[in-house]
Amino acid sequence: MLFRLLSAKFCALLLLLFPFVISAQQAQEGALLKPVQIAPHTYFVQGLPEIGSSNNQNFISNSGFVITPNGVVVIDALGSPVLARKLIAEIHKITDKKIVAVVLTHYHADHIYGLQEFKKVGAKIYAQYLAKNYLTSDTAQQRLIASRTNFAPWINNQTHLVKADVWINRNYQFKVGGIEFLITHVGPAHTPEDLMVYVPSENVLFAGDLVFRGRIPFVGNADSRGWLNALNTIQNIDPNIIIPGHGAYSIDPQHDIEFTRSYLSFLRESMAPAAQNLDSFDDAYSRVNWSEYEGMPLFRAANRMNAYNVYLSIQEE
Repeated sequence: MLFRLLSAKFCALLLLLFPFVISAQQAQEGALLKPVQIAPHTYFVQGLPEIGSSNNQNFISNSGFVITPNGVVVIDALGSPVLARKLIAEIHKITDKKIVAVVLTHYHADHIYGLQEFKKVGAKIYAQYLAKNYLTSDTAQQRLIASRTNFAPWINNQTHLVKADVWINRNYQFKVGGIEFLITHVGPAHTPEDLMVYVPSENVLFAGDLVFRGRIPFVGNADSRGWLNALNTIQNIDPNIIIPGHGAYSIDPQHDIEFTRSYLSFLRESMAPAAQNLDSFDDAYSRVNWSEYEGMPLFRAANRMNAYNVYLSIQEE
């Protein structure tokens, strides 16, 4: 009894003195990954509004799946193999149907590093053919090398890039168990290969990273003008529910895509005069009132880079 009491006190003292012990435990347990049902046959898991790290296993993006009589179709594969394994296990708690397909909205790291686990269970991978350029690029290889360090041990030397089984070069559709999946290429926008997946019988649209909610979007090398046009395409579809690439699902799509639209428009309006006149980016950035966005998750991590990339892209338009 005394030993148990001393052990408990010792452990408590350790946790006070070494908070990293908690982080290690959290890393072992991993981030919460629990599917939420949003339509009769559709579920999704919501990534964290954070930068990818070892502690969160790179669980920063969303994934979803649709259960049909003939199998499960997954949209996006999450940001590490361990997350994909967890998602597969959660799917099997809900249904005994096989996972037959994974559709990728785009080939960014936080959406693709789980692909190898879905291949192991026999899923067919669908992606837009322009993603081939990324897969064979130095950028993809260097990103994977860096991820093996930054996200260790969850991404390591056994983690590899996976190519699609079906490369889509136009709008595409297929049926599984009588449920239709309509795949539309809307890039270049967030990426050149952006796809969105609409399931008419569920009236659910998987928008990928065309839509962000609850955090600053990641612009990267996006075509911001094309991205705004892609949002118009989403509005024309007018689904009941949108699953974004990041953030909570939306039951008011017309309202909730407005955040992404407003942010991109604000970046363009703020950067355009300096970009067109070849004025200093630093001066232009410092003059902007960012108060509407600066309290949001990832503002410090992403906003300045986003503005700079928009500044450069406007010069090339």
